[in-house]
Amino acid sequence: MGGVRLVASPSNRPPFPVDAVVAEEDTYLVLSAKTDLRIPAEHPLRVMTAAHESEPAKPGSVVVRSGQPLKMLAVVHDLSREPSCEEEWVLAALEETFRQTERLRLRSIAMPLLGAVQGVLEPSHCAELLWAVLIATEPETLERIWLIVGQSTDSS
Repeated sequence: MGGVRLVASPSNRPPFPVDAVVAEEDTYLVLSAKTDLRIPAEHPLRVMTAAHESEPAKPGSVVVRSGQPLKMLAVVHDLSREPSCEEEWVLAALEETFRQTERLRLRSIAMPLLGAVQGVLEPSHCAELLWAVLIATEPETLERIWLIVGQSTDSS
């Protein structure tokens, strides 16, 4: 794992700027969807047809969205299943996250403990999975990971 520095900090206390933010996501990408309502520019029938014809993302995959910082949606939930998250999906999503960081030559990312955000897997187990995948993949370009944990109650 060479030079990857891992820093745990709440979401409102960033320890450093990041190139990408990883979010825990489901197969239809609804967990990260914005909640504000807006009227679509397209005809409602086209919107409904597109929604009906959409294909779910594969569990364990990572969807990269543009922006500053980039958004990396780690698909670790299938909301049609119980439990909605499986360890093998978390492992696959972690592996894919680190593949994408190398492909995109990212030096720093922010991420939660995948699988623990929605309370499905134990945080300590998710930390072990993260550590195991980091050791196994040995990212070369990645230098820092901000592990987003909890929320600070300090308002300063």
